Amino acid sequence: MMMSLGQFVFGMGTLAFEELRRKTAWRHPSNARIGQRPARQFVGPGDDTINLTGLQVPEFAGRRECIAQLRDMGDSGRAWALVSGAGEVFGAWVIESLDASGVVFIREGVPRRVQFDLQLARVDDCLADSSGGVNADEAWPVDWWS
Repeated sequence: MMMSLGQFVFGMGTLAFEELRRKTAWRHPSNARIGQRPARQFVGPGDDTINLTGLQVPEFAGRRECIAQLRDMGDSGRAWALVSGAGEVFGAWVIESLDASGVVFIREGVPRRVQFDLQLARVDDCLADSSGGVNADEAWPVDWWS
């Protein structure tokens, strides 16, 4: 397991990411002052985002339905706990966007390679879905593009 978002587990058997980028901001609004630099005051944390990018090749690793699972999670609008494979808890996160791009199609119109870019945003921990979100035993549609 590389990481989990609720009950969705990122890994070689599902959806493995190649790059994780995290951007954290803090808010320091400014007030203009005559003859001096603007005065700044720390007012709290700003946006915290994580971007996961990777390449899925279902014939070798991963399942096609994983993209559809993430889309369903995004459609729900819920927040889930994000936990690394080492056990580090990142807090509650929502799916802001998912970009999937299929290439090298077979005769049935199914891509042999899927590049993905998943954008997550941090929310207050009290908003996390206590059920864990996705039920791993639930049947998901095979159509990754829907």
